[in-house]
Amino acid sequence: MVTPDGRYLIVRNRLWRTSNPALTAEERGHWVSELMAARRAVAVARRNADADRLRQARAAVQAAKVALGERGPVWWRDGAPDYNRRLVHNTPYAAWFAALENTAALSDQDQSR
Repeated sequence: MVTPDGRYLIVRNRLWRTSNPALTAEERGHWVSELMAARRAVAVARRNADADRLRQARAAVQAAKVALGERGPVWWRDGAPDYNRRLVHNTPYAAWFAALENTAALSDQDQSR
């Protein structure tokens, strides 16, 4: 689920910043590929207990996420604060999310009848 402004995904009631929609398909594809390679490198380094490679791989993950706009400076320009990694209930999105939850609960009740 994505917030109405498109800035965050909601996973397990937590906000996660989405990628910058201004990126071209080529830019996004490049950085997603880099991110996936870096995540694989993290897994290999962890399996091999290689602290130096793990540090390098994690730095590569961070660099890709910053390039995608998921970390680092926000990609929007209206001055709104960043709520990345916060629980949705502790943000200005709380009322919107609660309304969605209530709608889903009512829908579930209707289906169980």
